[in-house]
Amino acid sequence: MGNINTADVEAVVKQVLESMMDRGTPSGSQKAVPGAAIPEKARVAMLTALEKYEVKEFPIPEVGDGDILVKVEGCGICGTDAHEFKKDPFGLIPVALGHEGTGEIVKMGKNVKKDSAGKPLKIGDKVVTCMIFKDNPDITMFDLNKQNVGGADVYGLLPDDDIHLNGWFSDYILIREGSTVFNVSDLDLKSRILIEPCAVLVHAVERAKSTGILRFNSRVVVQGCGPIGLICIAVLRTMGIENIVAVDGERKRLDFAKEMGAGKSVDFKEHKGTEALAKAVEDAFGGYPADFAFQCTGAPAAHSNIYKFIRNGGGLCELGFFINNGDATINPHLDICSKELTMVGSWVYTLRDYATTFDFLKRAKGIGLPMEKLITHEFPLEEINEAHKTNLRMEGLKIAIINK
Repeated sequence: MGNINTADVEAVVKQVLESMMDRGTPSGSQKAVPGAAIPEKARVAMLTALEKYEVKEFPIPEVGDGDILVKVEGCGICGTDAHEFKKDPFGLIPVALGHEGTGEIVKMGKNVKKDSAGKPLKIGDKVVTCMIFKDNPDITMFDLNKQNVGGADVYGLLPDDDIHLNGWFSDYILIREGSTVFNVSDLDLKSRILIEPCAVLVHAVERAKSTGILRFNSRVVVQGCGPIGLICIAVLRTMGIENIVAVDGERKRLDFAKEMGAGKSVDFKEHKGTEALAKAVEDAFGGYPADFAFQCTGAPAAHSNIYKFIRNGGGLCELGFFINNGDATINPHLDICSKELTMVGSWVYTLRDYATTFDFLKRAKGIGLPMEKLITHEFPLEEINEAHKTNLRMEGLKIAIINK
C-alpha cells in the first residue's frame, strides 16, 4: 500500500511512544500566532437531543505545555455521526461530534515540537488527529501497530467535559497531550477531510491482502457505492487492480464508481433474486465469478447475497457493519464450507493505516482519480442540522461542514 516503507512506519510508532512517555516538563510560556487574534470563546455544535444540534459558545481554555489549539477549517459527516444524530447508540448526548476534521495550528504548548511521525510542527501547519492513548504501561510497539482505533478514544466521540472543545464540528478544537497528531500541510483541504474515511479502506484492503488471495489480476467485486465503497475502489486502483465490478442500486453512484476505477457496474434493482444478481456479476467479469469481494453496505440482505458472487477458494472482506444492524441469513455449507472461502472482517483502522493513507491520497491524485468529487455538499457550522438531514436523505455522497 502506498509508498511508505517499514522504516517510516516504525519511526511513526517510536515517536508516538516517546510522546506518550514525555511527561512532567515544567510549565512555561506558550507559542501562539504572531499578531493573530484568538477569540475568548469558540462556537461548538453540540448534539443536545436526537436530531438536534445547538451551536453554543464556550471559553477557549488555557493551552497546556503539551497541548495544541487548532482553528477548524472543515470536517466531514461520517456514518457514525449520522447514527449518533438519529439514535445516539453510544449514549453520548450531549456531545460535540465530528472526527473527520482538519485545521490550522494557532497556538501550542512549549513542549510541542514534532508530530506523531517525527515531522516538525509550527504555528500555521495543517493537522489531523487520530487516536488518543491514555497512560497505559501495557501499550507496546506491537499494540500501536495492531491495535484497532476501536480500542482508543477519538476526538468527536468523547463524552462531554468542562472543556467542550472535543469535536471537529466547531470553530476550534483543543488537542490534548497524549494524542496522535499529524502534519498534513502538503495536502489540500478536501484531501485532509477525506483522510479518516480513507484510512478505513486502507485498513480493509490490508486485511484483504492478509488472505493471500487479493492480487494484481484478481477479479474484485465491491458491493455498495456510498463513500466507503467508492473509496474502496480507489484504493484498489492505486494498487494496480483493474478488474473491478461495482454493485449498487443508484445509477449516479454506479457512474461515479467507474470514474473511481471500476471497469463494470451492476444495478441490483435490474435483477430479481440473488441468483439473477450473481449471474449479472459473473457476466460482468466475462463469465467468471469474483476472486475477491468487499461488502461495504450495512444491509444484512447484502451480506447474505455476497457469497454467491465469489468463486470456490475465493475471499471476502466484510466491512459494512460498523454498528449492529441485525442478523444476516447464510447457508454455512453452501456459502462457506463447500466453497472453502477465506473471510476477514474489518473495523476502522490502526495507527499504521493512518500514516499510510497520506501516501494513498497522493497516489490517487497522481493517477487522476477524482477524490475531491466525493465531497458533494458543503454547509457552514450554523447549518449543521440541515447538513445532517441532507446526509440522512442520502443526497450526494460526502457532506462536509466548512468554516469560512
